[in-house]
Amino acid sequence: MKKLLSLGKRRGLSQCANDHDVFNILALDHRQAIKKVFGDQPDPYAEAVKFKRAVVRTLSPLATAVLLDPSIGVGPCVGDNSLPGKCGLVITVEASGYEGPAHARVSRLPADWSADRIKRIGASAVKLLVYYHSRSKTASAMRDLVAQVSSECEKLDVPMFLEVLTYSPDPENPKLSSEALTEAVVQAAADLTPLGGDILKAEFPVDVKTQPDQKRWEEACRKISQASKIPWVLLSAGVDYPVFAQQTEVACKAGASGILAGRAIWKEALEGPVGERDNFLKTVCCERLQNLQSISSRYGKPFMDFYETAPLTEDWYKSYPGL
Repeated sequence: MKKLLSLGKRRGLSQCANDHDVFNILALDHRQAIKKVFGDQPDPYAEAVKFKRAVVRTLSPLATAVLLDPSIGVGPCVGDNSLPGKCGLVITVEASGYEGPAHARVSRLPADWSADRIKRIGASAVKLLVYYHSRSKTASAMRDLVAQVSSECEKLDVPMFLEVLTYSPDPENPKLSSEALTEAVVQAAADLTPLGGDILKAEFPVDVKTQPDQKRWEEACRKISQASKIPWVLLSAGVDYPVFAQQTEVACKAGASGILAGRAIWKEALEGPVGERDNFLKTVCCERLQNLQSISSRYGKPFMDFYETAPLTEDWYKSYPGL
């Protein structure tokens, strides 16, 4: 049975998708990781802003939306129109990084930022990242956080992308095996998507370095599709572009509704010489994003296959809920 989607959420998700209701979203909400690259510069913040403006200005015409952070990305890129109004805008709501030990991670919300402010800026959607493992002692708190932010987005009538990053809850074994990764990603989808969110942003559920069999890749991706109560898109986790292109095709054939990816597309532009950045973005990165758009459009599952809008009477607006 399809879930009802409010008009505000329908509008926001449509702004982030293409004509096939599939997502090809550019992720650029990285904060400390980007500032760190420019740590030896007199003004790391200014250099990070310059980098984000260049990426957004060049690649946003080829993306269905761009995911940005509040501190380095949104203000500068919207303020100088590096991000054109016709491109969807997703803004991250969580604080950068996590608190606690690596085996019991805690995502948290900053005191000076909220879904309400994201809505007021005019964003198409909110993105919440939670670090999660079902057997971690912080799992219950992370489920509560998902429910809390989802409730806020419901009141604001703005869609929420729920990003989940898994990890090992065992301090003696900090890296999940490929089988354990599959289990963790699928269980996270099963645990968290019933609590809220409109689109799941999921990791590729296989360690492709240790498991090269693409049949296993597809099986694992289909398990996400079966476990998730909402459409899902694939994140890139910084893998090299050729690998991510393969992952995108496998994931979309297995039920994903596109991608929400960053470093696999633009990481060399950050790592390479500044003087070569613009040309690399205009050539290699544009070609990558266009190819990912082609793959997602051809194989991705339209997000509206999961949703429907309620029939409207002539006076529907009189009972439409307010804030």
